[in-house]
Amino acid sequence: MSSESSNHFYRNRKKFSDWQAVVIYTSRSKEQKDVYPFRSLLNSDQFHRIYLDELGDVRDLPLGLALMALTVAKPKKAKETAQYLAERVQKEITDRQTNRAIMETLTTIVVYTFNNLSRAEVEKMLGVDITLQETRFYKEVKAEGYDDGKAEGEAIGKTEGRRSLIFLLLDRKLGKIPARTKKTIAALDLTKLETLAIALLDFATIADLNAWLKQK
Repeated sequence: MSSESSNHFYRNRKKFSDWQAVVIYTSRSKEQKDVYPFRSLLNSDQFHRIYLDELGDVRDLPLGLALMALTVAKPKKAKETAQYLAERVQKEITDRQTNRAIMETLTTIVVYTFNNLSRAEVEKMLGVDITLQETRFYKEVKAEGYDDGKAEGEAIGKTEGRRSLIFLLLDRKLGKIPARTKKTIAALDLTKLETLAIALLDFATIADLNAWLKQK
């Protein structure tokens, strides 16, 4: 990550006067341990760590962070949190396309978290006007030939969740992403999606995104 960010900043040094890096962990226990050689960078004010399980009450978080916090919510609270976020999306997001994109992300997280629930049960739990069969998640499941139930969430839920969240972040940061670019991103595996999630923090334009994708 450090080398990729440094190379990107060097190539675009005429456009940027400074940089910041943010690394997101589910918890402190997931943080890399062998980092002593990089201590000067990691302890600088340019490097920031976020631990999802330490963000606090989702009601106090911006919507994007609240969705991420849901991925590490304890099972007993996950259902209540998901329902709260679904209601919040409907109240706060008036743009229809953005609303649907966020609901697809929320739906994907819920399906992956509660992979023992049926489609009807997930729809009822969220209590919103969205049919799971119409979302990108289920269209891709159907195209891959998976059956309903646990296998769906385990097979593609994690990758689809990352992809949906990345599309949301890119749309917010860069504006509408061209269909051809989205198709390229959709073909990335989980490892590359996770790398993109970090790299996109440095993007200022869609050209930056396309340049990154060409390198991959």
